[in-house]
Amino acid sequence: MSTHPVIRVKPREGRRARAGAPWLFSNEVEITPEAKSLAQGTVVNVLGDDGRVFGTGFFNPHSLIAVRLIDPAADAAIDAAFFATRLRRALGLREQMFAAPYYRLVNAEGDGLPGLTIDRFGEASVVQITTAGMEAVRNAVLDALDGVIAPADVILRADTPARAQEGLDSYVTAVKGSAGRVGVEENGVRYFADLAAGQKTGWYYDQRENRAFMAGLARGRSVLDAFSFSGGFALAAACAGAIDVAGLESSAPAVALAEEAAAAGRLTAKFVKCDVFAELERLAAAAQTFDIVIADPPPFVKAKKDLETGAKAYRKLARLAAGVTAPGGTVFLASCSHNIPLERFASECATGILRTGRAARLIRQSGAGPDHPIHPMLPESAYLKALVFALD
Repeated sequence: MSTHPVIRVKPREGRRARAGAPWLFSNEVEITPEAKSLAQGTVVNVLGDDGRVFGTGFFNPHSLIAVRLIDPAADAAIDAAFFATRLRRALGLREQMFAAPYYRLVNAEGDGLPGLTIDRFGEASVVQITTAGMEAVRNAVLDALDGVIAPADVILRADTPARAQEGLDSYVTAVKGSAGRVGVEENGVRYFADLAAGQKTGWYYDQRENRAFMAGLARGRSVLDAFSFSGGFALAAACAGAIDVAGLESSAPAVALAEEAAAAGRLTAKFVKCDVFAELERLAAAAQTFDIVIADPPPFVKAKKDLETGAKAYRKLARLAAGVTAPGGTVFLASCSHNIPLERFASECATGILRTGRAARLIRQSGAGPDHPIHPMLPESAYLKALVFALD
């Protein structure tokens, strides 16, 4: 007899899940009256119409992604011991790559924990829960985290837009210690992050390797960091010996954190609170250029319906960035919108650059760093796209 309620996959459905993907959509499973009566986030066994075992998963009868598989076996106990095992596995991988505890410890499906993200900031950890299933076992997650790394401060950032799609409330709370400003060590640079009120978890570890690459080009060169947030690319460039470093950002709190980090590190960089598109147009009109221009904007394609509008925004940004890039300069363009395919993003960037009359060569294409593992059967999780162009 099953320990968990059973959800059955419809005949001839679940092709991706049969190949190893962790998602089953609502049109792929039998949404029976019994299934509809289950609470959002119920742990279930998933079986095929032929009796095949898909595994244990979280079920939400009101979500487009109805099942998120979490273990290949049926009747898996999704408790603190289960999460401790997964957390130790994730920790072991990060400790192979990073000497200091500043990284993404858990990257949802990439670490076999759908709906869960954990970023580590030294003695503090930020836990982000986006699904009803993970919300239902929140206490087990927190107990496991305490047992594996025992952080002094644990901040629960349950405030992402994705939670609304799962029927969940939004909140932020310190479940252990306190929430506030902390230091972040990355590539030899010390930054500051606001773990309670900053964007996402307070910092973007996904751009770590990209910041290092661009800093490697920056010595003796002028740098413009558009959408600089709290100074990630700008301060890395300044630390590497760049001259005339400027950051453009619309968020006053983020600008304040960037300025504080620059002062603490005795780095020369200027940050401007502004409408970034408007400021890029002003700089172009003033014929002001930089050797390196970096543009890492917020997502322009938040949903599939936004694809065409968002694609035009990326094209415009590429054109404006190229317009303030000096002859022989370099442009870095990024998208964190998983709803725009890499090929489309690259095409829009190239079109925008070429509309300035500049010749360009693509010299680097990358994504998120290795602490953001991707489930090999879930390409949707490869959200970050970064392109570096050399301009004539």
